[in-house]
Amino acid sequence: MATIKRLETPIVSVLLALLLAAVLPAAAGAAEVDHAGQYRACMILVKRNPEEAFESALAWRDLGGGDAANHCVAAALMGLNQYGEAAKRFENLAQEMKAGAGVKAGLLGHAAQAWLLHGMPERADEVLGAALELKPLDVDLMIDRAVARAALGRYRDAVGDLGQAIGLDSGRPDAFVFRASAYRYLDKLDEAEADANRALGLDPDHPEGLLERGIIRRLKGDNGGARSDWLRVLREAPGTAAARAAGANLEKMDVKTE
Repeated sequence: MATIKRLETPIVSVLLALLLAAVLPAAAGAAEVDHAGQYRACMILVKRNPEEAFESALAWRDLGGGDAANHCVAAALMGLNQYGEAAKRFENLAQEMKAGAGVKAGLLGHAAQAWLLHGMPERADEVLGAALELKPLDVDLMIDRAVARAALGRYRDAVGDLGQAIGLDSGRPDAFVFRASAYRYLDKLDEAEADANRALGLDPDHPEGLLERGIIRRLKGDNGGARSDWLRVLREAPGTAAARAAGANLEKMDVKTE
């Protein structure tokens, strides 16, 4: 079985869904508190100053902020890199709050992302399985579970999840990039390159897509093509994780053995 890393691989961004989550219902509490406004302000603060957001959310919770305040607490913990504690809080919130299946599935998805960042892909896989039972056709949950399974070396299962996701939404370049990576680990380089090309057909400047195609081209002996893709990442997405990986791969390729 292929190892986790042959060259620098795309780094999965697992935080995006947290900051795009729907606002949770405000708890019943003190009438003078604008819970909806507090929630919006707290989530903005999470991005700017997670430590301050954490303290603010705790104080708001004491004023009756309820589930919305607890959600902001968990999000702030993510921003503070306290991934394990954040994951537990997201799971507890999903279990305890009175909400529909879609909201609970979203919270479990947040928990799974935190478990991934905490280095526990097996727990992330379990939580995502529960989330998909609540919301079976959620493309984001399928993609996240594929990422967790790939982290466990279960590349065929990852390909299966990504195939389902693509079947539901064929306009997701990230799904094609992740499947290209999974195919690469399965030594199916032709399939991997085809998926990378599909991703770039949807978004020609997709940094992770260019990075992945460069890796595949390098493995197939197309050093010129690999160099072109990686240089393009450096040009189009400077300062990103994809650019750092592309730069590292270029350095490796340029090393001359004496």
